Amino acid sequence: MQDKNPTLGISQLKEDFLDRLGLGLSLLRLDEIHPVLNGNKWYKLKYNLREMRSLGKTHLVSFGGAFSNHLAAVAAAGFQYGIRTTGIVRGEEHLPLNPTLSKALEQGMNLEYVDREKYRNKPELMRWAEGKFGPEAYILPEGGSNELAFKGCLEILEGITPVYEKICCACGTGITLAGIASSPKGRNRTIGFSALKDTSFFYRALSAFAGEKVADETPVISDYHFGGYGKIKPELVSFVKEFYTTHGIQLDYLYNGKMMFGIYELARKGFFRPGTQILAIHTGGLQGNAGIDE
Repeated sequence: MQDKNPTLGISQLKEDFLDRLGLGLSLLRLDEIHPVLNGNKWYKLKYNLREMRSLGKTHLVSFGGAFSNHLAAVAAAGFQYGIRTTGIVRGEEHLPLNPTLSKALEQGMNLEYVDREKYRNKPELMRWAEGKFGPEAYILPEGGSNELAFKGCLEILEGITPVYEKICCACGTGITLAGIASSPKGRNRTIGFSALKDTSFFYRALSAFAGEKVADETPVISDYHFGGYGKIKPELVSFVKEFYTTHGIQLDYLYNGKMMFGIYELARKGFFRPGTQILAIHTGGLQGNAGIDE
């Protein structure tokens, strides 16, 4: 993986209702970073892959659910850079495999399944993985949620001009949100949009990686999860399809689609003051759409 961060594109979104409200809305295109290894995962893996190489590790092992964007990115990184990978998948194997796991398998990832109770005990799960895969394995937590991933996410807004008044980011583990909210251009400006029902752990994640002050000043909107992680509803599907028709930009259903739906709804409700310039982060994850659109 290259040391220099990629040049990021920004798409300005034109909507009549935004013009009437006096709002500017732009989309930071992390989804365009790389053909297969893109989005916030590029930043999460950047320093972890560098550390793995420096330690002389040859096997990248990580964790996720059956539709995990993170496991998809780990598999893509392994395929791209010739690294052996294993994905520890929460729950039982279901055949045929869904598109996310099928693609990971095609890219050379070995899949190991663990029951949900065992998966829930994260410290024990980490110890089990360390024992099973041995010293050649670099064990990466679920979602890439460690200090090196946080370090990478701190760099997402580097080089972005102008300075936007509000930064919006979809969140699942909270690491990307923590990095953006801690960065100079994100402090006191960042709003998280939860893709999950339970948002209590976001404060803990923000506190652990970014500090309590950043956690206190970073709101997480929890009204647009559409039933919880991995859940969608017809109005969300319609919104994502209409967004693509209008702007030519594909959103994923599980994270960015929910965030953009929320931004539009909040704008209509007067959440943003007139004149506000908003930057939404497109964190990629489009592989998750496979199977939903079929």
